[in-house]
Amino acid sequence: MLRRHILHITNKFANCRYVSQSMLQYTVDEKSGIATVTMNKPPVNSLNLEFLDEINTQLNKLQKDKIRGMILTSGLQKVFCAGLDITEFYNPNPDRLSKFWTTLQDTWLSLYTASFPTVAVVNGHSPAGGCLFAMSCDYRVMVGPKYTIGLNETKLGIVAPKWFQDSMVAVIGQRNAEVSLTTGKMYTTEEALQVGLIDESSPDADSALKKGTQFLNNFQRISPWAFKMTKDISRQPTVQWLIDNKQKDLDFVLKYMQSPEVQKGLGLYLQSLKK
Repeated sequence: MLRRHILHITNKFANCRYVSQSMLQYTVDEKSGIATVTMNKPPVNSLNLEFLDEINTQLNKLQKDKIRGMILTSGLQKVFCAGLDITEFYNPNPDRLSKFWTTLQDTWLSLYTASFPTVAVVNGHSPAGGCLFAMSCDYRVMVGPKYTIGLNETKLGIVAPKWFQDSMVAVIGQRNAEVSLTTGKMYTTEEALQVGLIDESSPDADSALKKGTQFLNNFQRISPWAFKMTKDISRQPTVQWLIDNKQKDLDFVLKYMQSPEVQKGLGLYLQSLKK
């Protein structure tokens, strides 16, 4: 399993294989079948076209290798994932923007419908697309108390697509999601725990990883088929909407993101980052 893709095997973990790619690293515990996928794209794990493509490719590989569970986390200090790379939207090449968005759609579908249990160990700030990735996992453990998480698109002058919004509704309910989305609220670890955006909190990354592993160990005696079927039934409405409306969703993004008003707002935001 994964033998052709192994670049380096560490001696630190006798039962683990360590695989390094350009922006992702992952270990596979031979005994438990649990993979740990670590995002490592400095400075903030922003999701551009190439990074999304690499993540989606990795998810599909793990799917074929029939792992028993996956932990998604970050190798960077203070940031889990800063979300979509804004530069993909600013003065975009239409062809690249189209490919970027369809790759995002496919990556989300791969993660949201994964046949194996998934845990997000949120060990840093997680706005926008980072929050989406965390919500797409089956369980979330977040390091506290200083980090934040949420879909804050409105604060950037943009709109979270329907399937972003539906993902949040599925986790925290309609009313909480509506307030969160319209205000662009970023939750502290404690606030996220109270509203149900995360399932557990932890004081540090090591203990968060242990909690994530403990959750995945719950599935050792559960039929993978029963897990997958139950998950598919639960998530089917959100998944089906995107499958049925991928082109409509893409057309909206192409038109909306290239509008003068949005481009002006993105330009101002990027200038503020430089300052």
